[in-house]
Amino acid sequence: MVAVANALQLLGSALGALGGALVFVEFFQMPSYVEYNPEFQDYRIETNRPDVREHTWIGRIGGLCLSLGFVLLFVATFLG
Repeated sequence: MVAVANALQLLGSALGALGGALVFVEFFQMPSYVEYNPEFQDYRIETNRPDVREHTWIGRIGGLCLSLGFVLLFVATFLG
């Protein structure tokens, strides 16, 4: 039973680290309603666009991996 608890703890830590890295990458994504103009070196925000996208699948999968990692660590605590 200790081997199962250790395996769950390692798997939870790995999933948490992967999820954290994906969420970190998500923080540096530019939303689709922000445009950069290099000629004038400024940003323009368009709020009336119908195809606004704030979050990508990278952040969603990262959040899911992070939460699954915490669940596995929680279960491993009670098994070991």
